[in-house]
Amino acid sequence: QVQLVESGGGLVQAGESLRLSCTSSGSIFSASINFMGWYRQAPGKQREWVADIRRGGTTNYADSVKGRFTISRDNAVNTVYLQMNSLKPEDTADYYCRFQDWNGNNDYWGQGTQVTVSS
Repeated sequence: QVQLVESGGGLVQAGESLRLSCTSSGSIFSASINFMGWYRQAPGKQREWVADIRRGGTTNYADSVKGRFTISRDNAVNTVYLQMNSLKPEDTADYYCRFQDWNGNNDYWGQGTQVTVSS
């Protein structure tokens, strides 16, 4: 069974940085995964999309994180990263990764990692 495992969350002060990682624990054929993304859910709010990266390297960012967050991936090890700089208290949330294959038939989610930014 495929599972995605996030790591790198924690408690930081505003202005500091964190780097999140997400990798698959089961067997996923690397070339089958096109979409890798990060989402977040703050307390009392709906889950929202943060950033994504396609296999060819195209990236997309939510306006709220553009210029501060950088998404990257290593296809050889089925891992996606989220470098988060200049963190703000409003970035506080549980962060989830998501992998999706080329036709969307296989859609994997991680269990989440908590990020808390204090002011």
